[in-house]
Amino acid sequence: MIENQHSARKPGPAEAVLRRFGRWLFSWPVMRRWLFALACLATLTGLFYAVENWRGKQAWERCRRAQEAKGEVLDWNVLIPARVPDEQNIYQAPRMAEWFVKSSLAKAITGESSKSRNTNSPFSLGPRQDAKKDPALLAVVTVVLPNEPLPPGKADAVLRFGDPADREQAVKLLDDIIGPSIEGARAELIVARTREQIKPRHLVVQADTRPAQKALGEFLTRSPGPYQVGAVLRRGAWVIAPAGSNVFHMSLAASVYAAAEQLALSQPAVPDLDLLRQALKRPFARMDSDYQLPFERPIPDFVRLRTVSQMLGQRAQSYLLLGQSEAAWHELALVHDLCRLLNGKPASECPMLVEAMIDVAITGLYTQVIGDGLRLQTWREPELAALQQQLTDVNLLSLVRAAFVAEQAGSIRTFETYSHGELKKLFFSNRDHQDPWEKLKNPTYLLITFAPRGWMYQNMCAMATRAPLIIHSFDLTNNQVLPPKADDIRKQIDTTFSTFSPYTFLAQQATPNFVKATSTTARNQTLVNEAFIACGLERYRLAHGQYPETLEALVPQFAEKLPHDIIGGQPLKYHRTANGRFVLYSIGWNEKDDGGVARDGTTEADWVWP
Repeated sequence: MIENQHSARKPGPAEAVLRRFGRWLFSWPVMRRWLFALACLATLTGLFYAVENWRGKQAWERCRRAQEAKGEVLDWNVLIPARVPDEQNIYQAPRMAEWFVKSSLAKAITGESSKSRNTNSPFSLGPRQDAKKDPALLAVVTVVLPNEPLPPGKADAVLRFGDPADREQAVKLLDDIIGPSIEGARAELIVARTREQIKPRHLVVQADTRPAQKALGEFLTRSPGPYQVGAVLRRGAWVIAPAGSNVFHMSLAASVYAAAEQLALSQPAVPDLDLLRQALKRPFARMDSDYQLPFERPIPDFVRLRTVSQMLGQRAQSYLLLGQSEAAWHELALVHDLCRLLNGKPASECPMLVEAMIDVAITGLYTQVIGDGLRLQTWREPELAALQQQLTDVNLLSLVRAAFVAEQAGSIRTFETYSHGELKKLFFSNRDHQDPWEKLKNPTYLLITFAPRGWMYQNMCAMATRAPLIIHSFDLTNNQVLPPKADDIRKQIDTTFSTFSPYTFLAQQATPNFVKATSTTARNQTLVNEAFIACGLERYRLAHGQYPETLEALVPQFAEKLPHDIIGGQPLKYHRTANGRFVLYSIGWNEKDDGGVARDGTTEADWVWP
C-alpha cells in the first residue's frame, strides 16, 4: 500500500514546469519556428558570402585594371620563364639539379622534407689532421709589478700595460709573428704561415697591479688605433693561459687555419668544383618545372650555394695569403659565376625575393675577398682588369626590383588559386603542434578558415596597391635607390597594417621587409661599385707608384667609366691619406656626408670601402 502511494507520487512544481517546457520546446509548431530561423540564418549567411564575394571580385577587377594601366605586372603567367634546350641549360648539366635544386619554397616554409638527393656530401672539407695538437705558441708574456726586476734574458719588447702606444706596438709584434692574415668567409681566421713557421716572442708587460688574464690578452691583441696593415687578432683567434708565476702563454686557437692547410682540406672538392665550372659555361639557367604555382616550383638549394661560395671564398683568400693571385682569381671567378644559378636567364625573370637576396649576400662575399687582396696588395694587373670586367656585369638593383615584381605577382596568384585549406597549410603548418583552442583564438586562422572568397580578393588589392610603392623606390633609369621614398613608403605600409582588417590580414603576413631588402641591396651594390674603382686605383698605383689625386685620373685607362653613388647620384667620395692609402665611400642611406666615417649596425653612417 505504501509502495503504491510512492509510485503514484505527483511531480513537484519545478519538475512539472520543466516537463511542460520540454513538451513545448520540441513541439512541432516551435520546431517549425526553429527551422524557419535556421533557414533564414543560412540564407542570410549565404547572401553575406555571395555579396562579399561579388564585392571582392569587383574590387579586384577594378584594382587590376588600374594597376595594369600604370604598367604594373600582376599576372604571374607573363613572368614564367620560357623553356630552353637541355644542352644549353646549366641545371641539365651533370649533377647540377642533384646538387643545387630543392623541391619548393612552399615545402621549405611548411617544414616538409625538401632535401637534395643523396650526393654523398659534395663540397665538404676533409678532416683536419692537427686539431688535437698543441696550439701554436705566439708569445711568452711575463708580467712585472712595480719594484720587481726585469726577468733575465733579452725580451723582444718591454710594454707598459694600458699605454696606447705600447698597445699599438704589441699588436704590430703579434701581427709580425703570424704574418698576413684574413678573416675567412666562414669567420675563421686564416694565416699565411704554418705552425712550424711561427716563431714565438718574449714580451715583458709592466703593470701597477696584476691584470686579469682576459684584460692582458686584449691589451696585446685589440688595437683601438689606426693600425690596419694586417688582420689584427680578434677575440676567439687566441688563447692565453697561465704558465707559471706572473708568466702567460699566448697561442693561436685551434680554429685558426694556415692557408696551406685550408687548401689541403678543401682539395677533395676540387673535382666537384671543376664540374660546376664546366656547367656554368652553358648560357641559360632554368629549373625543371611548369612554374604555374609560384610557391610550388623548385628553388635553389640555398644552403648548398652558401657552402660552395664560402669554400671558394676561403680558397681564394688562402691563395692570396700565399701570394698566388692568379690561383685566387680562378677560385673567386667561380663565386661570381655561381650567382648565375640564381640570376641566370630566363629564370631571372621571376626570381623570388629570397633567391635575389642570396645573390646579394654571395656578391657581398665576392667583394669582401676582392678587398682582402687589395689590402694585402696581392692582386696583379691581369687579375685586377678581369675583376673589373666581372664587376661591371653585377646589377643587383635590377635583380631585386624584378624579385619585388615576382613576389607581388606570385603572392596574388597564390591568394587567387589556393583553397582555404592550402592557405592554412602554407601559413600555419609550423604550428601543427599548437593546441586547437589556441588556433581558434587566432583571428588570422579563423579568417583563413571561414572568410568569404571575396576577402581574398580584397587582400590581393592590398598587395597590388602597396607593393608597387616599394618597387618605385628604385630608379633603374638613373641607377639609383631613393632612401626617402623607401622610408616614407615603409611608414605608409606600417600605418596601413597597424590595425587588423579582414581586407589586409593576409597581405600583411605575405609582405616581406621590402625596405630592409632595398637597403641591403643598395649597400652591396655600392660595395660592387667601390670594388670596381678600388681595382682601378690599384692598377694606377702599380703603374705610377702611388694613388691618383682624383678619381677622374682613372679614365679611360683604368676605368672606362666611373660608377656614381647610387644614393644621390653624385660621384663617390675619394681622397688620399697621409699614410699613402685612400678613403673611398658613399654617403650612405642617410644621404649625408659624414666624412668617411663608418659605424656598423646603423644607417647613420657612410658606406666606406672596404
